[in-house]
Amino acid sequence: MTQNGFHTSPATVPLAAERPLLITDADEVLLRFVDGFIRFLDGRGLALNLSSYRLHGNVLRQDDGTALIDIEVTALLEEFRAELDWLDAVEHATEALAGLRGHLQTVVLSNVTPAQAPARLRNLANLGFDFPLLVNSGAKGEAVRALSRRAGAPAFFMDDIPMHLASAAESAPEVFRIHLIGDDRLKPLMAPAPAAHLYAANWRDAEAFIRARLPAPLPR
Repeated sequence: MTQNGFHTSPATVPLAAERPLLITDADEVLLRFVDGFIRFLDGRGLALNLSSYRLHGNVLRQDDGTALIDIEVTALLEEFRAELDWLDAVEHATEALAGLRGHLQTVVLSNVTPAQAPARLRNLANLGFDFPLLVNSGAKGEAVRALSRRAGAPAFFMDDIPMHLASAAESAPEVFRIHLIGDDRLKPLMAPAPAAHLYAANWRDAEAFIRARLPAPLPR
């Protein structure tokens, strides 16, 4: 089903059967989510404790250092995501995808709700990421499988969360999996995903990995 330019089912995403496919997450792969969230919190007298790769339990009041309870953090995240169309791009993502555009098709697979999807689409489009957006909930393996089976080979999946890469490995083992964390502050907080074929230091690493596996050598 297509709604206002985004998709709620893999079956409606426009794909060419003969072209390689890149499926990419948005937050911390294309978009600097945590950097934006930190700025959002600062404007409300709050801070993010970057001691673990999670948000709940790590949002603190700046005045006394006490942590917000989970329900408060969830409400902040809902407010933050409601009109979230101003996040910056992860370094080198724009250039890498522009260079690959003529050689594969790209789909953004993002765990946002349909209500949050229009703002996400605006953000992506403003940064030059004018790709189909498929909204998802929970593990992403089934969506990766459904998309990859409709496209040409090879197919690639990029995410910052090991759980989603493991889900893809189980559901679509033929898809190449890339673990990329866009914000350098977060990299020490998450070990490389065992299910990934590549732990990419940055988008340049990811682009080189993809280019090496496409059917013919590609010009730089």
